Amino acid sequence: MKKAERVREIFTRLRAQNPHPTTELVYSTPFELLIAVILSAQATDVGVNKATAKLYPVANTPAAILALGLDGLKEYIKTIGLYNSKAVNVIKTCEMLVQLHHGEVPRLREHLEALPGVGRKTANVVLNTAFGEPTMAVDTHIFRVSNRLGLAKAKTVEATEQQLLKTIPAEFMMDAHHWLILHGRYVCKARKPECGNCILADLCPSKDKES
Repeated sequence: MKKAERVREIFTRLRAQNPHPTTELVYSTPFELLIAVILSAQATDVGVNKATAKLYPVANTPAAILALGLDGLKEYIKTIGLYNSKAVNVIKTCEMLVQLHHGEVPRLREHLEALPGVGRKTANVVLNTAFGEPTMAVDTHIFRVSNRLGLAKAKTVEATEQQLLKTIPAEFMMDAHHWLILHGRYVCKARKPECGNCILADLCPSKDKES
């Protein structure tokens, strides 16, 4: 099977298994998603959701979070790893959103990446999940899965992103990020990939090999 055919078959199967994938972070607005993604760095989605379930009913806009103040915000997110530095970034981000963007989350990558605590991956998540752009947010799961599956062959996250953007057919790009991250989280795990339960095993060059 040629690579293009194999890639198409991989995403055809992932789509059949999960036709409407989405993030496991709980949010209802682009701003809530942005803050949740900032908080999720080196933390689990489950842990972030527990914190934001208490935070968002009280403060889910830039102005409302600024009204809490730094110490007030920390009380809501102190169960999340690195919460001190994340709280500082969230406050600074809220200040910039109010001052520069009328309290709205910008839709341009350069404006998103200018926000404290927002790197390329976070910007890609927001652009894809909140605004429906066909971007590829490469985290550790996607980096691992895409290289194991032979969708990419790269040593850096950004190089992997660029290869995936070229390799994945356009019809799958909107959801590809979610399919790959969920596959990495629940099947193609870092230490012990569950090849016996994998719907892509016969298409995977790394089957039964830990990497």
